[in-house]
Amino acid sequence: MKRKKGEKSKLRKIIDWLHLWPSLVSSLIVIFVCLTGTIIVFCDEIIDFANRDVLYVSEVKNERLPTEELLTKFRAAYPNRKAPGYMVSYKDPARSVKFNSYDLDKGLRLVYMNPYTGEIMKDDGTIYFFYITAHLHNSLLLGPVGEWIVDISTIIFVIGLITGIVLWWPKRWTKREMNNSFTVRWGAKFKRVNYDLHNVFGFYTLSISFVLAITGLIIAFKPFAAATVSMFGGDPSHAWEEQLPKNDSTMAIAPINPVLDRYYQKYPEVTAVQLGTYFMDKQGYYMLNASSFVGLKNYVGQAFFINKYTGEEINVPNKAMLHEDIENTWWMLHMGTWLGLLGKTITFITGIVATSLPVTGFIIWWGKRKKKPKKRNKKIANRGEKVEV
Repeated sequence: MKRKKGEKSKLRKIIDWLHLWPSLVSSLIVIFVCLTGTIIVFCDEIIDFANRDVLYVSEVKNERLPTEELLTKFRAAYPNRKAPGYMVSYKDPARSVKFNSYDLDKGLRLVYMNPYTGEIMKDDGTIYFFYITAHLHNSLLLGPVGEWIVDISTIIFVIGLITGIVLWWPKRWTKREMNNSFTVRWGAKFKRVNYDLHNVFGFYTLSISFVLAITGLIIAFKPFAAATVSMFGGDPSHAWEEQLPKNDSTMAIAPINPVLDRYYQKYPEVTAVQLGTYFMDKQGYYMLNASSFVGLKNYVGQAFFINKYTGEEINVPNKAMLHEDIENTWWMLHMGTWLGLLGKTITFITGIVATSLPVTGFIIWWGKRKKKPKKRNKKIANRGEKVEV
């Protein structure tokens, strides 16, 4: 049957439905997930600002204490605290070192320590706010059920992005159509400005929103993550870890500080080294990230495995290292650290727009529900005549 003039095609009706109704159902979850994700973007900068008084030591001495001694002092100061997850040491001799640890009563903490004296400069809980925010972001603090709610809502968000670009696409690439599609009419009425905010800003941030959503799904679904690692040539099996040195209490342990110094000298761009310390006493190796940036969940640099007894770098299979790099890349893309401060700023702005999309979309839908009376009836009503309904 031939369509009437102005009538939408069946495909267009399906696209309209997919863009509207699933998005309306998941709108509150999407707003919450996007908002909490946006809050996390500048978490590292906020944590540093909150601890700006202890990022640097007052006096730089000739030699730092051995890392092993710093760990011993940490454990002595916090005997009831879980082993620190990692320690970050900096190339700048004036920087303090910091330990990530978990207190059963206070939650996640960052402990700042003087690397020359072992003095604890501060035990700070700012990181715990972002730890809770991150778990609200990925599970609503509802465990596996919450994770599925967030994941399904994210899938709906991706569908909304795909259908949104179809609906946004100009019918004709004329100057007028392009002007309507690419600019916001700030001087227009609220209804039009809201429509432009949804369409125009949604278009400009589409690619980043899509990357954030897809990387979030990759991180959430382990089989999906493993498949992407394999697709890019990595080995997601972790079978190679069986070949790493095992813990042997009868062997002498090589000092860590010379290992850290070696990477500072070998890679001039490296400004910090993150040393995994949680399983350090149970493994025969160290894992460290030599980096120009160490963030809450990712780093900008390279991972290395070090033999704990010889201090030498372990020759890990290329596919295994590629696995580490690919996983870190997902986190960099998701956290916005892929272009440093510029990448974070782009991600933050995108997060704000993504948070607003369900709101502006709802306003558009709600406005369309209010059908205006016919002009004839308006005229009759203005003359004071009775209008039959």
